[in-house]
Amino acid sequence: MSDNKNKKKNKPQKQISCKKIKLLEGTASRNEGRKPGKGKTAVCVKNWHLAYEAELRSLQIELMKLQRHMQASGERMLMIFEGRDAAGKGGTIKRITANLNPRNTRIVALTKPNETESSQWYFQRYTPHLPAAGEMVLFDRSWYNRAMVEPVMNFCTDVQNKRFLKDVPMLEELLVKDGIKLFKFYFSVSKDVQKERFDARKEDPLKQYKLSPVDNLAQKYWNEYSVRKFQMLSETNRTIAPWTIIRSDVKKTARINCIKHILSKMDYENKISAKHLLSDPKIIVSGIDELKHMERHLMNPEKLHG
Repeated sequence: MSDNKNKKKNKPQKQISCKKIKLLEGTASRNEGRKPGKGKTAVCVKNWHLAYEAELRSLQIELMKLQRHMQASGERMLMIFEGRDAAGKGGTIKRITANLNPRNTRIVALTKPNETESSQWYFQRYTPHLPAAGEMVLFDRSWYNRAMVEPVMNFCTDVQNKRFLKDVPMLEELLVKDGIKLFKFYFSVSKDVQKERFDARKEDPLKQYKLSPVDNLAQKYWNEYSVRKFQMLSETNRTIAPWTIIRSDVKKTARINCIKHILSKMDYENKISAKHLLSDPKIIVSGIDELKHMERHLMNPEKLHG
């Protein structure tokens, strides 16, 4: 009997597979260097992930400095996040706003227009959400729905689409001249990576809310979206309100570089040195350079970025 007890006592604990563990962001860096002990489980963490968490924290502190400056100065910021489904827009917005004061930070993610809104001036449902003094507003999709999603899915007429492309540069010029700091981000994801992320949504119960009937059509209409993207950039990339393209096949890299770009374009007190805010030119691409790339490869859609 005593031998059986000893066998049970000395039985090795079942090892937990690293692949089955997904740590909350920040957990790895907070526990780095902790000594093993009773009731603790060792978890595999890649070094680059630790580096990402450390850099993200540093940039989030800078965002908090920026927000304090905006509250004091009354500056207004409007950030537009566009891109194909599963391009990483929402995840980036989440990291930008994670530690900011919600009283001065708003995320706008509008549902499809109701019957009344459909009868209004197209921009009317968006203008009430523009920032007031000291506010930072982030549009998770915006009026640019009429440039890509709506025409591809036949939610608007060709006339409405063309009118929008002519009108929106004038609206954005008015916003910028009124003093609003406007950022327009287009998250560019490849077709294969988009499919991988769609598949992950089906398997992960925490991502089920992201599933939509449009997901399957995003792959089917990939080339149609590329054509609409080219038209959108051609008509709306202006010096006063330029597009910034973010290559987002690697989400963490996209997030870091997007935040760096924002901070590098804003002035505020106690800002870290410029060298710490340099973005990767392979990740951050100007709207002009993206247009040149698309012009070269429009007849070869397989060579186009998402």
